[in-house]
Order: sequence, then C-alpha cells, then structure tokens
Amino acid sequence: MSDKIRPYVLAETNWKHVKDENYSVAILPWGATEAHNYHLPYATDNILGEGSAVESAKIAWEKGAKPVILPTIPFGVNTGQMDVKLCMNLNPSTQYAILKDVAQVLQAHQIDKLVILNAHGGNNFKQMIRELSLEYPDLFVCAINWWQVGDTDAVFDEPGDHAGELETAAVMHFRPELVLPLEEAGDGADRKFKLRGLKEGWVSTQRQWTKVTEDTGVGNPKAATAEKGKKYAEETSEKIADFLLELHHADINDLYE
Repeated sequence: MSDKIRPYVLAETNWKHVKDENYSVAILPWGATEAHNYHLPYATDNILGEGSAVESAKIAWEKGAKPVILPTIPFGVNTGQMDVKLCMNLNPSTQYAILKDVAQVLQAHQIDKLVILNAHGGNNFKQMIRELSLEYPDLFVCAINWWQVGDTDAVFDEPGDHAGELETAAVMHFRPELVLPLEEAGDGADRKFKLRGLKEGWVSTQRQWTKVTEDTGVGNPKAATAEKGKKYAEETSEKIADFLLELHHADINDLYE
C-alpha cells in the first residue's frame, strides 16, 4: 500500500486492503455545518472531529490497535440557528436513523465497537445510545465530546463556547489556511438568559442564536495561536488513542471491575 494511503481512514483505503483487515473499532466523527464567527469556516466542527480522529487513530494503529475512521457526518443539530444563513440542521430523529443504518453495517461485518467522536455542542448522543442498545445489543456504542477531553484551562486563557479561543486555535493547527486574520473576527460577546435557573445552569433549553450573539461566536478568539491548538490537539489525541487501544483489546461482555 502507498505510504500516502492511511489504512485506518476508510475514505482513503481500498478494497484490496479492507477485505483482509480485521478492524475492531469504528470511529464516526460527527460535526456540523454552521457559522463560526467571521473568521472560521462553516466546516469548523467537521475539521476538528476528523482531525482529532485521524491523529488519534494513527497513534492507536501504531500501537497495534485496529481502528477504522468512517467518513465524517457533516451536519448536526442546529435547530436554534435556522435564521443564520446556510447553517445546516439535522434533527435528532434523523441522526438516530443514520446511527441505526451505520450500526446495521457494522454488525453485518463483525465490528462490534463504535466510537462517535463528536465535535459539535448541539449534538447529544446519550439517549440515542440508550435506544440503540435495545436494537443492537451486541454493538458497544460510546460517544466522546472532543472539547471535553483535554484540560482546556491549562492551555487557553478563555476557551470559549463557540468559535472562541479553543476552536480557533485548533483550526489554526489543523487547517490554518482556512482561518482569516484575527483582526477580522468579532469579539464573540454573548447575551445571557434573564431567568435565574437558566443562568445558573440547573435549567436547560435551546438558545436562539441571533438573540445571543451578533457575530455568531460565543467566546473571544483573539488570544488563539496555532501553538495552543497543537498543544491541545496532541494532548487530546494521545488520550483518545489510549482509549481506542483499550477498547481494541476489551471484551464488550466483560467491561466492569
């Protein structure tokens, strides 16, 4: 196989290799297509999910694991951003339909472990995993929220919630050519809820994005650097790779101490 073809990236590899490979863990990066302040691309979450998956799978593969990265799902839940031009929405019920179809394929080919690598805050797979466990009880499914893996406070001054320092720095690392100069970015200022329970976090609801932020960002990106993005990406990739290696060796019928 050409050294430019990564055998753990399904979109790049080929039937000549795949037919004889015993993949043990499927990784499904899941992102979104949405506005990210003025300076980041609409594909930011896809870039972060796929970039992290590739870096993590490479490390795990070189340690003997057999992960395979499925093509990134590029649309996420954006029901609160329907009035932001070309923010693409995929309803949770549609996401679940996709997951069921992916599960069916994996089960048919004896891959019994699926890791959803989520890079979009609007996606939440917990309840879907519960339901999927009833339809496909022999498939182990888990989800990783990429932005929660590392110690953000140790790397960033103000990580931010959306298109802030964390996401900006990470895209600077993965795809620097797609980031506009930071002087073109908005400051990511956002408006808070008036209701106490929502402000304190013990009540949850959907935010209507255009009432929250003028530039579509939440969090100031101005302190972001590629070096910070690289540091966070390396930390998270190592941790995710360790998990993939553990999962590769794990018996899904014997997961409890």
